[in-house]
Amino acid sequence: MKIVADSNVPFLEGVFEPYAEVVYIEGRAINHDDVKDADALIIRTRTKCNADLLDGTSVKMIATATIGTDHIDLEYCRDHGIEVHNAEGCNAGGVMQYVFSALYGVAARKAIKLEGYNFGIVGVGNVGRKVEAMARYLGFNVLRCDPPRAEAEGEDGFCSLDYLLSNSQIVTMHVPLNESTRGMADEEFFLKMQLGTIFINASRGEVLVDKALKEAYPKLGAAIIDTWNNEPDVDEELIDLVDVATPHIAGYSFQGKLNGTAMSVQALARVFGIEQLYEFYPADDEVGHEPVLLDLKDKKQGEIAAVFQYNYPIFTDDFRFRMEPKDFEKMRSNYQYRREIYVEQ
Repeated sequence: MKIVADSNVPFLEGVFEPYAEVVYIEGRAINHDDVKDADALIIRTRTKCNADLLDGTSVKMIATATIGTDHIDLEYCRDHGIEVHNAEGCNAGGVMQYVFSALYGVAARKAIKLEGYNFGIVGVGNVGRKVEAMARYLGFNVLRCDPPRAEAEGEDGFCSLDYLLSNSQIVTMHVPLNESTRGMADEEFFLKMQLGTIFINASRGEVLVDKALKEAYPKLGAAIIDTWNNEPDVDEELIDLVDVATPHIAGYSFQGKLNGTAMSVQALARVFGIEQLYEFYPADDEVGHEPVLLDLKDKKQGEIAAVFQYNYPIFTDDFRFRMEPKDFEKMRSNYQYRREIYVEQ
């Protein structure tokens, strides 16, 4: 059995070696010749799994240590009998932490009082649910737009995108990338927003039309962007414009990376019958990586902002990215994972 793995998937080296030949290659560099005789791939978003990569190979299974699957041609895989497993929800806690550290940090810098704001969440899946829970804990009125969930569960508790945009002072994007979401944050999207709205995108860069955000920015209260079009060669003019700019690291928490690798290993182990790894979870031999319990009840906005920044000083990431935007991939590969936070509801 042969496995080709992205060398940047953390906590993986040594796990499969007793059971298979494992070849580690930087994700963006994995090519057809590398996978020709492979049985399985363990990847991240940087490996594009399509006909160019997979045609004529022996690949039977792809495990991606990420929530998203937009880097994988799912139709091709279905047609060719290749199983695809993603790490659904693995880094939801990290993205939630990012959203609130950025939101409260920007509000402090720009003297924006958040009291009474409606908190609009576009896409309420694994990440959106985490964001919703924290927003409600902090006292926000939450508006939710998620057409697939509304169709499956009933429309009660959900609203249309138009209603959310026109009635929210905070709009945060947590949608998967597909044909219905690609380019959804366009000129019309921003025209429907209230003056002074805070816009956050930590989903996928391609849901945003860069030109539309540039034109809309003067009417916004702030813009916080973690995911970009054309990564890693992103629009430096847009980096300079927005209030928080980071290199697609919103979900880069220690717990998120542990979860992503564990879910990939377990999926591959079950497909190929490696029983010893069915319940695999990376050993945490470093002290201080457990999530941090926060008590934010009855705290003032400034106190909340200070607590979020203490646990994740987001402007350090923002500063590093602004100084060296060409180091996009280097920053992601060498990122020092942060501890997640949580509250007792």
